[in-house]
Amino acid sequence: MVMFGHFVLLVLFGGAMSAEVQRPRGVPLSKRQFYEEDKPFTCLDGSRTIPFDRVNDDYCDCMDGSDEPGTAACPNGNFHCTNAGFRPAFIPSSRVNDGICDCCDTTDEYNSGIDCQNTCRELGRKEKEELEKIAEIAKEGFMFKKQLIQEAKQGLEDKKSKLGDVQNSKKDLEAKVEALRTVKETAEQPEKEAKERHLKAWEEQKAVIRMEKDKARMADVFLELDDDDDSFVSVAELQSHSELDPDSDASFTEAEAQGLLGGVDKVDTVAFETVWNNIKEKYVSESTADVPPPGETAQEETRDTSSDNDSENYPDEDIPEEEDDEDMDEDDEDMDEGDYKAPPASQTDDKKDDDEEGAMPPYEQETQTLIDAAQKARDEFNEAEKALREVEDQIRNLEKEISFDFGPSSEFAYLYSQCYELTTGEYVYRLCPFNRVSQKPKFGGSETNLGTWGKWAGPEDNIYSVMKYEHGTGCWQGPNRSTTVKLTCGKETIVTSTSEPSRCEYLMEFTSPAICQDPTSSDSGHPDHEEL
Repeated sequence: MVMFGHFVLLVLFGGAMSAEVQRPRGVPLSKRQFYEEDKPFTCLDGSRTIPFDRVNDDYCDCMDGSDEPGTAACPNGNFHCTNAGFRPAFIPSSRVNDGICDCCDTTDEYNSGIDCQNTCRELGRKEKEELEKIAEIAKEGFMFKKQLIQEAKQGLEDKKSKLGDVQNSKKDLEAKVEALRTVKETAEQPEKEAKERHLKAWEEQKAVIRMEKDKARMADVFLELDDDDDSFVSVAELQSHSELDPDSDASFTEAEAQGLLGGVDKVDTVAFETVWNNIKEKYVSESTADVPPPGETAQEETRDTSSDNDSENYPDEDIPEEEDDEDMDEDDEDMDEGDYKAPPASQTDDKKDDDEEGAMPPYEQETQTLIDAAQKARDEFNEAEKALREVEDQIRNLEKEISFDFGPSSEFAYLYSQCYELTTGEYVYRLCPFNRVSQKPKFGGSETNLGTWGKWAGPEDNIYSVMKYEHGTGCWQGPNRSTTVKLTCGKETIVTSTSEPSRCEYLMEFTSPAICQDPTSSDSGHPDHEEL
């Protein structure tokens, strides 16, 4: 027996006209023409044709289950819920008469004996209220969007005008920098020559000082070597200084000493000048030869004292190992301190000479005037060059902002250089549109980069609905972090939620009026009629 549900479709054509449309239970209006009572039924997949009285007879004849739309006979069948007053829906045929109310109009439980309540009107009312609320938000959001577009348009014009002004100022600055470069180079040339003259004079003065000191030292050494005060330095007197041995073989022979004296047995003060040039690098004065380097004696005394104390306090076999280790550590520390504090044992002759010669004398007034003039030219040049770099940076930033894709009407331009935060239980998330996304622990810790601006990544018909941020901080043994930002219409600009659907891949929900569409040109998503 074919079971029919009785439904009424209210179609609005200016006025109100109703018509009763009969069809088998579970069949939507869109497929009514395939189910004609006075004709055989052909399975919707075309696989076979059966008598119409076998439709909804609780036996599955068609492979696609299309002959049993109102029963649970076919495992792959679909039951259509009319849901008058709410939205129509399909449910699997297996849920028909299963004792659970799936359709809000209760039509799926027509023979299960369960008492279902028709909730379609109430659901429709709630959905309508929600849709009206969403529509109101969209309407207000779109009004904000229009303001944003106007502001972006004005802002773009202002930036283009500013770019022109800055580019003109760049030309002026470039000319100024080149002019000041010439002034600087002109001032630096006489400065350089004056400094070189001053330095040359100082080097000559130092050479005279060193020569005088060398002569004085030579005279002192001659007197020191002349043990018999006969105004000569002999081979034997020279041999008394073993450090002068030419081959340093610990055997300073008479022949070697005579060789240093120029092949003679002794030399006077005049001839000693030549000898002095050959020995002065090695010669050690008798007054300093036996003086130990500072610190060495103190360290030896310390070692001797500690050694004596150790031997007095303990026999060799009774010394505690741990205490011995501690003593060694302390000794090491003392030696380290001594090494650190002790001055160097000796200074090079050059260092001594530099100290004795003193610092270079101040520049003469004429030279100092040239230096001051050159420094002033350098300061002015550097200041102009710095200003030029700043202007070039400003031009780059303006050109980038002007050419950036802020949406079809630049409605997203207001987000540029702004940041928005969302605080969760553990973290503070920060979204800086067109720049980066970051995450920072709420109670202290370093910031993690969740991605830098990549591109608009929405579907083709709504590409500006999704932002993609890529190449963030790498995960441990994983990919670099990235963030997808989904934009939804709203009166406010806020981050509403964050999540991590996949490892190192973050999802952020972001509301903005810039994404709102014109409500007068968009479809509500529901037909303007009710199926009865």
